[in-house]
Amino acid sequence: MKFTHLNNAGEAYMVDVTAKTPTVREATAVGKVSASAAVMQALRDGTVPKGDVLAVARIAGIAAAKRVPELLPLAHTIGVHGAAVELDLQDDHVAIKATVRTADRTGVEMEALTAVTVSALAIIDMVKGVDRSAAIEECKIIAKSGGRSGNWVRGE
Repeated sequence: MKFTHLNNAGEAYMVDVTAKTPTVREATAVGKVSASAAVMQALRDGTVPKGDVLAVARIAGIAAAKRVPELLPLAHTIGVHGAAVELDLQDDHVAIKATVRTADRTGVEMEALTAVTVSALAIIDMVKGVDRSAAIEECKIIAKSGGRSGNWVRGE
């Protein structure tokens, strides 16, 4: 098996995507933050002491999607042309879904995953004074489109 981010000497390097043709690409990731019934009710009522948790989490996720190359050393700087973060209050968790779009030489899977995880971190930060047991339980890509490998949807 050949690893794309290792050169012939086995050293990590950034893959050169210069020759690739920019194409429209999209990735969607999901995750969730589990929380106590008290936190979930406070989120529904808008009474979390730190303020509007969902607004902060949404903006944090969008901002994070644009900063991936600062966090992941081998990630390419690409134009994030669209980023949306959706938050849905369930019985015992906040469901997070992020979709990121670009027209560039490489995909936006890391950007979508980063948007979800930073949104989740923002939620934890905002509710930790009410519920220290709130937890990030999962984060995964559920779909991607564009690029050489084409479309992919998680089969579950």
